[in-house]
Amino acid sequence: MLPARLLVVPAAGLGSRLGGSVPKVLVPVAGKPMIDRILDLYREQVSRVVVVANPAFAADVRRHLDARRGALRIECVEQTAPTGMLDAIMLALPAAADASSVWVTWCDQVAVHPRTIDRLATKTDGSSPAPFAMPTVTRTDPYIHFARDEAGAIIRVLHRREGDLMPETGESDMGLFAMSPSVFTALLPRYAGEVEVGHATRERNFLPFIPWLARTHEIVTFPCEHPMEAVGVNTPEELKLVEDYLTRQRPA
Repeated sequence: MLPARLLVVPAAGLGSRLGGSVPKVLVPVAGKPMIDRILDLYREQVSRVVVVANPAFAADVRRHLDARRGALRIECVEQTAPTGMLDAIMLALPAAADASSVWVTWCDQVAVHPRTIDRLATKTDGSSPAPFAMPTVTRTDPYIHFARDEAGAIIRVLHRREGDLMPETGESDMGLFAMSPSVFTALLPRYAGEVEVGHATRERNFLPFIPWLARTHEIVTFPCEHPMEAVGVNTPEELKLVEDYLTRQRPA
């Protein structure tokens, strides 16, 4: 029997930087659409999937998903306004009622190693599951950096897209997160009620929820298997990098 985990996949991006003729979530990566790679990665770890799509192509995504359901419960919901990842993730709240935990992954994080996923599962299982867990990566010229205090707690998220001053080397997320049901259904909505929009993007971002939650709850982090796992497919250059990693370089 599959674990009663819910996987939320925000996938409302148009993929304009990739220059493809299909929605980003359906762009092939090494011959397989992004969403198919995501479903294959998590098929043994979750029992239900909510894909968040743009209304402009939601019908195409639904048709594609209809052929991939199998034992998984898969549904597609629409994010009608591009207000940010936080609001996209919260569209899955109705699906979380019977979940043992809630996982979130960006649709373009297709290079995550199965061992990293297995480690995330161990952090959210057992008698004392982590309220929030995520793999991280240390990299130069980071796009995201988690600033920590002397005790190691995450106190701020720096974001290049928002114009923050970034360190030369930083600790970044991998677009993969796990939350307990209470964190997802109670604390995330509470945070959403007080969060401000990003000063550059004017979007309601999800990542600042992490230091907000860290004030009262433990955030469990662990290193990923390989730095390439953290590369999202947003440009033709990144697509080539990820395809090369998946087909030639990925460790067993």
